[in-house]
Amino acid sequence: MADLLPVALVLALVLGGLQAGTYYAWASGVMPGLGRVDDRTFVAVMREVNRAIVNPVFLASFLGAPLTAGAAALAASGTPRCWAVAGTALAVATVAVTGARNVPLNDALEAGGGDPAAARAGFERAWRRWNVVRTLTSTGSVACLGVAACLS
Repeated sequence: MADLLPVALVLALVLGGLQAGTYYAWASGVMPGLGRVDDRTFVAVMREVNRAIVNPVFLASFLGAPLTAGAAALAASGTPRCWAVAGTALAVATVAVTGARNVPLNDALEAGGGDPAAARAGFERAWRRWNVVRTLTSTGSVACLGVAACLS
């Protein structure tokens, strides 16, 4: 099992880093930029992005980050295991926040009626808040996995 640890940690760090980077990019650039456009454009862009993001490349990192972190936690021992378990818990929390908060907001935006201002009002602030949460959980996961790697 110990032979699996370096591979699992590298994969978990790469996949978790891709996830953290995705959410960070949205928090730091994409949403502030979209915040400057009119309601119709905002809603149209978010609907298209929400459709496009469900693809094999994104899903591989989205699901792969917690799975490979879990594999690292199982392969580790001692203090590195504690850090890998924490990294796994944070990676799972990222998926949970996405599924419980961001996806329902995306679904509501998609199903929303014809008034872009109303659709945006019910979406933007909450989605941004929960995206910041998953930015923090995914970044925390990468940090914990990095500590596990350093201590291994």
